[in-house]
Amino acid sequence: MTTQAESAKEHNKRRALGKGLESLLPRAQSQPAAKPATPAEPAPTFESGKASDIHVDHIDRNPWQTRTQFEEKELAELADSISANGVVQPILVRPLPNGRFQLIAGERRWLASQRAGKVTIPAILRQVSDQQAMEITIIENLQRTDLNPMEQARAYERLAHEFQMTQEQMAKRTGKERASVANFLRLLRLPTDVQGKVEAGELTFGHARTLLALEDPESIQKAAQKVLALSMSVRQTESYVQGILYPERKHAKKQEPKQPEVDPNVREAQEQIQRALGLKVRIEDKNGRGRVIIEYSGLEDFDALLDTLTSK
Repeated sequence: MTTQAESAKEHNKRRALGKGLESLLPRAQSQPAAKPATPAEPAPTFESGKASDIHVDHIDRNPWQTRTQFEEKELAELADSISANGVVQPILVRPLPNGRFQLIAGERRWLASQRAGKVTIPAILRQVSDQQAMEITIIENLQRTDLNPMEQARAYERLAHEFQMTQEQMAKRTGKERASVANFLRLLRLPTDVQGKVEAGELTFGHARTLLALEDPESIQKAAQKVLALSMSVRQTESYVQGILYPERKHAKKQEPKQPEVDPNVREAQEQIQRALGLKVRIEDKNGRGRVIIEYSGLEDFDALLDTLTSK
């Protein structure tokens, strides 16, 4: 038979046990699941390298996002896929001091999840600084294939200016060729309205790089207008630009059609080099000997040329 003293002792023991469990497993209401933890106290559901579900409304857009345009059709298709199958690849976020989260990578998945009516989205938490978050975002975007040329050009520019990266360093970090990085950066020398045409997809990267050989902004702008008006291909644009750069050839052909001034093989080589460098090139050849003359209009062109010629 249990005495009153034994009953009291058992009761106190249970209270002590209950208190111990509460210290290990806090009550749900003391820390609502919907409110993310601060960086100093990571949410207990987060494990290193593993995804956890986060409320989509607790995530803020990435201020350093390189991509400025999202195709509505592709976004809708992704939303349909997420509705049927969920988010296959988790997004990447970092905690903010106010208890919210900021996107580092995966904005399309986040936007599509909202469209699909999802309440939460799988995410991997990263404790990174502003600078690290910006670098991860830019490099992750540059490794994608669907950024338009101007978005890529501006991303490389930010890496150069904000992180003082050289073209060689940018090439290594993004897995691109050094010459490719230089060519994208040169797109920023296009007139603003021509950049807009490239960004909108009306002019391709090939068109833009060919037009840059004209160097003068007004000439580039006029040439771009004609290319668009006549729906020129890149090859046609190259011929058109060559005609502007070397009007004497066109005149010589009219005067002496049977005596071309430059050997066709030399001319083809000249045009290939010019397309590769995006600069005005002239080859002077005589019986297999001669010289290649490359013209540049500023230090930026010279640096880009040096990078291209010395890259491995």
